[in-house]
Amino acid sequence: MMKTNNILSEIIENKRFEVDFQKRSIPQEDLQDRIAAERRSRVSMRESLAKSTSGIIAEFKRRSPSKGWIKQDARIEDIIPAYKKAGASALSILTDEKFFGGTLMDLRTARPLVDIPILRKDFIIDEYQLYQAKIVGADAVLLIAAALEEEKCKELTEKAHQTGLEVLLEIHSESELVYITPEIDMIGINNRNLGTFYTNVDNSFRLVELLPENILLVSESGISDPDIVKQLRRHGFRGFLMGETWMKTVNPGETLSTFIRQLKSSSL
Repeated sequence: MMKTNNILSEIIENKRFEVDFQKRSIPQEDLQDRIAAERRSRVSMRESLAKSTSGIIAEFKRRSPSKGWIKQDARIEDIIPAYKKAGASALSILTDEKFFGGTLMDLRTARPLVDIPILRKDFIIDEYQLYQAKIVGADAVLLIAAALEEEKCKELTEKAHQTGLEVLLEIHSESELVYITPEIDMIGINNRNLGTFYTNVDNSFRLVELLPENILLVSESGISDPDIVKQLRRHGFRGFLMGETWMKTVNPGETLSTFIRQLKSSSL
């Protein structure tokens, strides 16, 4: 059963409205035709994280529902190349406008600027959004267990793979372990409660003991200390999705570069 409450339920309600409006503006068949003509090959986010010594998924995030604007005037052209130069293994770009201040155009703008994998981070509830993601240049999409029925999650995973996208499945509680199937490319443990948006990194350390072996693990949200990343790596995590840690500073790229140097200053 899909579990939505508080902030998450409001976001999902608005997302349904958005997708319905977008479908009326641009029919799904038009998107599918454009994908058929797509020639760009996917850059594997899973492989990039598996090979990386830092595993940082640097996020472009202008605002959040709980904290408001973080960097309202942030420009993709300034920050995304700086993330790549600093050593990010992958990128996460929020494309929800109402709650996070992002757009699909942000991802489209970022794509030609870097050759590392890009995750479309949004509240994916419909296959239409997968086609959008592919067209603007995403390599992977986020599927949130708390926002989807179990069967719908499986259906979207299959459709994402058919579209040429990898899937990062996000869970945040034991009850969502049933969403994990062999088809999932990566599992993300969200340290943020999606009802209250309170974060606690202990959630990653707690749930990792319950997860299957031989799947790439990502810890999401609430991470700001290099020592925590090192601890998480020792517990099997290979990806670390971080956004506010960089975006709240004057120069996100330089902040990320300093963080990665600290990570590499001692053995991981």
